[in-house]
Amino acid sequence: MRLTVQGRRRSAAVATAGMAALIGSVVMAGPASAHTPTWSVTCDSVKVDLTAYNSRAHNTVTLTVVGGEGALVDQDFGATFHFKDKLPPHDKPLDLHLVVTASDGAQFGRDETKTAPVCDTPTTPATTPATTPATTPATTPPTTATTPPTTSPAPVAAVTTPAQGGGDLAETGSSNATPMIAGIAVAVVVVGGGLVFWTRRRGSASHR
Repeated sequence: MRLTVQGRRRSAAVATAGMAALIGSVVMAGPASAHTPTWSVTCDSVKVDLTAYNSRAHNTVTLTVVGGEGALVDQDFGATFHFKDKLPPHDKPLDLHLVVTASDGAQFGRDETKTAPVCDTPTTPATTPATTPATTPATTPPTTATTPPTTSPAPVAAVTTPAQGGGDLAETGSSNATPMIAGIAVAVVVVGGGLVFWTRRRGSASHR
């Protein structure tokens, strides 16, 4: 009977020790699996997510650009921390350094470096001006203007209208017969004067 009782006691002690070890391992593993620090880096932005940390502990996070001026993040946090921001313009890769300190255990901290590549600049294709096909003007056949033959008007015969008083129309302009007509007129005047003088003289002689 004594052996049986002692054996039971030993078995109970072993079981108790095993249970305590199991509970201790679960308790120790709980905080380790709870801390979840994650972060990502692209060519133009960075994102940090820290969750399930001990809110009663004094936790800190620092994010800096290696070789840069100042820190992007430098502050304390509790159970969670979230950060997302644009990176400064850069024409060469940037190294980002993240340091997370958990006061409830160094194993929960994080000290990592990631590189932000240079963003690809989209190349603007050269805009080739559209070649407008040359519009060929419609070939209009040359119009041959048919000029009617110039016909000289028929000579108009001069119509001589007789004057109402009879006789021919007075001829305008100088003529070769003008001196002869003047001479005849002078002769007529002289003859007429002579006739008048002779007639008077004859009359005077008859009265005597």
